[in-house]
Amino acid sequence: MNTRPQAVPSDVRLVVLDCDGVLVDTERIGPDIVAAMATEAGWPLTADEVRDRFLGRPESYLYEEIRAHATVPVGPRWLIEYRARVRDAFAARPRTMPGVTELLDHLDARSVPYCVASSGSHERIAHSLSLTGLQSRFDGRVFSADDVHAGKPAPDLFLYAARVLGHPPRDCLVVEDSPAGVDAALAAAMRVVGYAGGPTPASALAHADAGVVEDLSQLIDRGLVGG
Repeated sequence: MNTRPQAVPSDVRLVVLDCDGVLVDTERIGPDIVAAMATEAGWPLTADEVRDRFLGRPESYLYEEIRAHATVPVGPRWLIEYRARVRDAFAARPRTMPGVTELLDHLDARSVPYCVASSGSHERIAHSLSLTGLQSRFDGRVFSADDVHAGKPAPDLFLYAARVLGHPPRDCLVVEDSPAGVDAALAAAMRVVGYAGGPTPASALAHADAGVVEDLSQLIDRGLVGG
């Protein structure tokens, strides 16, 4: 499969980054926790099944699906417990994904703005960015599914982030590690790079129109974000 990017405009004005699985290494943690908690609620799932069903989608969708399939009562405490387990697991081993620092340094040096647009809650995003030392780099430029009516794969979150930061969709480049995120970017009429440096295989991101990378520094090497 060809994962080389197609031609990308050299005038990218805003780089939009997903958080979980693109900036921070949480997508190896969350699915295991969801699988365990879903099984506890009477809906047996494996981590791979969780990724297939929920990767890139907002927590509200996850919660409603758990409620619909559980064989025991599931209330708001389930989501609170899920967030706490993920937070504690990541705090025990906070890690960024390969090439994050190199990419952000490159963008800063060229005055190319960037932001986070994540399906996670603001609380979860802040926790992850804080533990990995990235929070100050995204001050005022963090967008969550909490901010919009419809999360990914709807385009709302990406369009909202671009509008707040004053950039038309055609000037944006999105980096996503989930099929739902790639779908959302395409629906927003933004170019999108698939990121396969985590558990998502490149084949699942093949519809990303700017290609697929396995290390964020490859965005620099391939000229996707300025020379």
